Amino acid sequence: MKTLLTTSLLALTLAGAAQAEGKLSIYHWFEYIPQELLDKFAAEYDVEVTMDTFDSNEALLAALKAGRLGSYDVAVPGDYMVDILKQEGMLDSFTPEELPNHGNIEERWLDVAFDPGRTSSIPYQWGSTSFAVNREVYDGTADSLGLIFAPPPELAGKINVLDTSGETLTLASLYLGIPQCSADRAQLKALNDLVMGAKAEWASFGSDVAKDVLVSGDAAAGMIWSGFSAKARAEGAPIEYVFPKEGMIVWMDNVVLLKDAPNRDNALKFMNFLLEPENAAAVTNYAQYSAGVKGVSEFLAPEVANSPESNPPSDVTGVFVQPCPQEVQVMYDAIWTNLKK
Repeated sequence: MKTLLTTSLLALTLAGAAQAEGKLSIYHWFEYIPQELLDKFAAEYDVEVTMDTFDSNEALLAALKAGRLGSYDVAVPGDYMVDILKQEGMLDSFTPEELPNHGNIEERWLDVAFDPGRTSSIPYQWGSTSFAVNREVYDGTADSLGLIFAPPPELAGKINVLDTSGETLTLASLYLGIPQCSADRAQLKALNDLVMGAKAEWASFGSDVAKDVLVSGDAAAGMIWSGFSAKARAEGAPIEYVFPKEGMIVWMDNVVLLKDAPNRDNALKFMNFLLEPENAAAVTNYAQYSAGVKGVSEFLAPEVANSPESNPPSDVTGVFVQPCPQEVQVMYDAIWTNLKK
C-alpha cells in the first residue's frame, strides 16, 4: 500500500470551541466518519476536534516516522499496520478499566493476533477488498480475479486499481495461488510478470477515487473496498461487487492510542465513545462496512444491514494482508516500485 501521502486538514471547529476544555487530534482515512458523530463527541465532552486524513496504511506509517508522532492522539490503521506500529514502538497501551465499554467488543475481535486482548486498539470497522464490475459494460461471468489481471476485451483499458501495494499484490497473489510474503524467486517473478503484464490493461491507479470512477463511468471495473462499492451502487453505478473464487481480502480498521498522545485522556474518551453501539452504528450507516461492537444491529439502516457487499457467500475465502519480514518486504517493494514507474 505505498502511496504518496495526501493529507488534508479538516478543521472540525465547533461553536464555542475557544472555550473548550480540551482537544483531540485524529489521523484518519478519508471519507470514513460522519461529521455529525464528531460534532456529537465534541459537544458531549466539550472537546475541540481536528482531523488530518491519509489514503493508505503506508502513508500513515511514513507520516508518523517523518515526525508526526506526538502530533496526534489516535489513528485508524488496518489490522497488519497495528502490528507494525506496535513493533515500531509507536503505540501506547491502556487497561480495560480505562475503557468502560471495552466489554462491548465482539468476542471474535477481542483476542486478535495483531493486538492480543486489545491493549492498544479497539475495532473500528471491518469489511473486504475485492473488485466491482459495471454490468452494462460486461455481462459475462463475474467470479474471478482474472477480470482484473487478465481482463476480457470489454474491460481492457477501463480498470482502476487500488494505489496500495499490500492489497493489490495480495489480490494478485490470490489469483496466482501463491502465498503472501513468498521469498521464492520463481513465485516473485510470476507475481511481477502478472502485474506488469496486466498494467497495460489498466486505466488508472487510485484509492480515494475508487468509488467515483465507477459512478462516473470512467472505469468499467475496479478494485474497491466493500463499503465504497455499496456507496457507488447507492449513487447509481450499475455495478456488481464480486466475491472471487480465488479469494478476497478481509480487513479490520482499528482506532489506536498513539505513543506520546498530547491529549491521552480525551483519546480514551473518544475510543470509549466509539464503543457505544449507537455510535458504532452511526459509522457503519455512513461508511457501509461492519462494526466489531455488540448491540449494533438495532441501529442499522436496513439497506446497510442487507447490502450484498456485507453478506458474502459462505464458501468465499477471506484472508488478512500479512506483514512481511523486512528481508521479504524489500522484494515486494521493488515489484511495486517497478509497477508504478
